Amino acid sequence: MVNLKKHANIALGYFLLVGLLGVFLRFFFVTSLPMNFRYVVHAHSHIALLGWVYIGLTTLIYKMYFSEASEGKIYKRIFWFTQITLLGMLFTFPFTGYALFSITFSTLFLFASYWLAWFVLKKVPKIHKSTYSFRCIKYSLWYMVFSSIGPWVLGGVMATLGKTSIWYKMAIYFYLHFQYNAWFILALIGILFYFLEKQNLLPQKGHFRTFFFLLNSGIILSFFLSVLWVEPHWIFYVLAAAGAILQVAAFYKFFRIIKSIWRDSKFSLPSFPKLLLKVSGLLLLVKILLQLFSAIPYFAELAFTYTDFVIGYLHLTFLGVISIALFAFLELAGLLRIQKAAFYIFFLSFILTEVLIFYKGSALWLKLPFFADYFWILTAISSFLPISIGILLVRNLLRKG
Repeated sequence: MVNLKKHANIALGYFLLVGLLGVFLRFFFVTSLPMNFRYVVHAHSHIALLGWVYIGLTTLIYKMYFSEASEGKIYKRIFWFTQITLLGMLFTFPFTGYALFSITFSTLFLFASYWLAWFVLKKVPKIHKSTYSFRCIKYSLWYMVFSSIGPWVLGGVMATLGKTSIWYKMAIYFYLHFQYNAWFILALIGILFYFLEKQNLLPQKGHFRTFFFLLNSGIILSFFLSVLWVEPHWIFYVLAAAGAILQVAAFYKFFRIIKSIWRDSKFSLPSFPKLLLKVSGLLLLVKILLQLFSAIPYFAELAFTYTDFVIGYLHLTFLGVISIALFAFLELAGLLRIQKAAFYIFFLSFILTEVLIFYKGSALWLKLPFFADYFWILTAISSFLPISIGILLVRNLLRKG
């Protein structure tokens, strides 16, 4: 028997560590610290993507498709092997950056993720294989595997061309794009369709096919948005613009599908998870519009010049779209209880930090006034993110049943 509530709490524990590391990074701008900033950034980003989000998603996927299957022994081996790799990264990246042990543990994580992808794709019960939800999950896992080309290439680039090469950043952007925009987003869409399928609420076959084609086409072509900072040949601008437009078209179709289901008299979700999904959907709309703007050469150059815009966009996607949707689905699956007060603290802190991050980028861009206590205020507000997550974690650890 797999204790999935325990696994969900472990994922939330990683989220708490991510928040604490984020606040620690803020302190680099207000005081002198005896640590390497970039090393801590590596730990922060790896545990965010591979701890909280990865473990949260894979726990939900197991809950959806394997709760009644006798595959718990294999899954537990995969899960605990993954924890060894995550703890290895957590205790090496902050002190060594990319070095022997951190690279070893991150490489082992890649093998753990391949093992997990094989497990889901091979062992899923036949009853689920023809569903829309599993089709999304299946493609998301293939994108996860595809994204790992980035880390594999990164090692070779570092050994031959060095960190100053444009290919170093290209490999990172490749990995991040297919993690954020493909594996994470498509998996969340699959999970949403799963809960709708449980109520026998399905989009029309033609509508789903159109959405799915547009989305996958947009995912592939929108990668070229990540190469515009090198001012490439004009054809790459065309491909990037096509990708951004296809993403807009895909999510327009997606929201039309969800709107029609949402209004169905048979549709029923608890009010708070429903609110969380609405908030996540609204933030997803903002994300898609920002992507569209980044297809314009002027704004692509702007994002490269002022990195606060990129940081704000990544936080919008990770803390807003992905994490809030994960909260909703973990609550719906009965794996976590999301306390309203703690979530509102989290959300207010998230919104205020986003405003401050985008304000800094805008101030540098437009030569606007910049107040002296900015970094102290940003650090103080950011501290409420781990506080709220800590409250959620303690409440769930103390919860019975």
